Amino acid sequence: MDTILCDELLQEIFLRLPSSSFPAVSLVSRRWLRLYRNSRTSLSLRVPPRDSTVNPPPCVSSLLSLYPYLSSLSISSSDSTAAFSDYLLCSVSSSCSTTIRCLRFLAAPVSPSALFSLSASFTQLNSLTISLSTPLFLRWVGFLPSLKELSIIICSRDVEEFDSKEEDGLRINEGSDSELPLESLCLSGLGSDVFGIGWLWRSCQKLRKLRLCNCESIGDGGSFSSFDMCLQGLQEVELRTCRSIVDGVLLKLAQKCPSLDSLLVYDGGSEEGLLRFIEECRCNLGKLDLRLPLDLHNNHLFAIAQNFRGLSSIRLQSCCLVIGDGLKTLGMAMGNGLEELALINCDAVERVPGMLTTLGQSLKGLRKLDLSFNEMLLEKEFISMLISCNYLIDLKLRRCRGLTGAALVSIVKNCKYLESLDIVDCSGIKADAIETFVSNSPRLRRLQVEESKLSVLLEHGHQNNLSRLLFD
Repeated sequence: MDTILCDELLQEIFLRLPSSSFPAVSLVSRRWLRLYRNSRTSLSLRVPPRDSTVNPPPCVSSLLSLYPYLSSLSISSSDSTAAFSDYLLCSVSSSCSTTIRCLRFLAAPVSPSALFSLSASFTQLNSLTISLSTPLFLRWVGFLPSLKELSIIICSRDVEEFDSKEEDGLRINEGSDSELPLESLCLSGLGSDVFGIGWLWRSCQKLRKLRLCNCESIGDGGSFSSFDMCLQGLQEVELRTCRSIVDGVLLKLAQKCPSLDSLLVYDGGSEEGLLRFIEECRCNLGKLDLRLPLDLHNNHLFAIAQNFRGLSSIRLQSCCLVIGDGLKTLGMAMGNGLEELALINCDAVERVPGMLTTLGQSLKGLRKLDLSFNEMLLEKEFISMLISCNYLIDLKLRRCRGLTGAALVSIVKNCKYLESLDIVDCSGIKADAIETFVSNSPRLRRLQVEESKLSVLLEHGHQNNLSRLLFD
């Protein structure tokens, strides 16, 4: 039986199997195990620390050599020592550096010497996630000619002898800056005492996407003035939990970033800073995602309606200070051009009668709608909105516990093009209603629902209808 299928056909089958199937496949035969490993192009490893029961340290390079075609690798460890991280990185370099295109190295910060070794070995690397300790030394980035995406997690470290005047860390050439091929940059944990960022800002003039997470600054010394130099071509910006710098960054974006298309701001900023950005920004913004429970007000929505009429996507989360007038004005201003709307855990959805009806009538071109975590959403309000939203392909109603089977009946009637539905934790929607809905939704391809309700469908013999769906 083991010899009936040729190697190529078996590898093609293995490529279509979920990762959870690996234990079963590996037990069939040595041939199957070898072919399965040969078919893998991505791998995730969690390496135990040096002082665990594994002694001496696990031979990571030997393990990786069994996967000759890896292009994506994620490796993590709970060992907090730089020496062990250097060992892991060296192991990866020695075994698969020529094939790896994407590396997520989620271990303790590595030493500068290990970083230079990385840049010498991974000449084809396109994407890198890595932890670094302060002070930052970034010269090694310039020796990765194919690197397009870089994510740095910054960990503070006490350093007794460090000259703060060397704010650029190690430059490639003293007095001149290198132009890096980076198109996407993510910095996490950038504190006010971190030096070495100025060179990075000046060298990222091809940057298209910027993410700042849990950052207190964008660099000391000359780094803030250098920040301007990476803004010209930016198209996508995310600011997550960066309250102390959000206003300054938004002002820079309004002044220096004409190509900005997508902006996300979570848990940070001020009412005045956000309003100033909206009023002064002259870019043609296409996507806006805000989670600002205490900083988003109706005057912001009025300003968005006036200045960002080209928006195709608006996502608002936990907007507890926004009332119905602002959302109605926004809907009327956007009209049929808006394709995605998310009002997640939004008080106005639950307490303003007729608001969803008005939004539905104004936004007839909606393709994606997310009303998740509005537990008291009234079913009649939701149904009245659906009457006008006939082109939805993606609908999320997670934890909308006021909905019943009547909502699914309305979806079948009004949303003929629906491909994806999320009704997890909608306690009012029972298994029999889901059964009828699936049977009458021929375009549906993805359904998110509790396992208990899915089990009922299987018990009732709906395997044929369910076989075309993906479940989460």
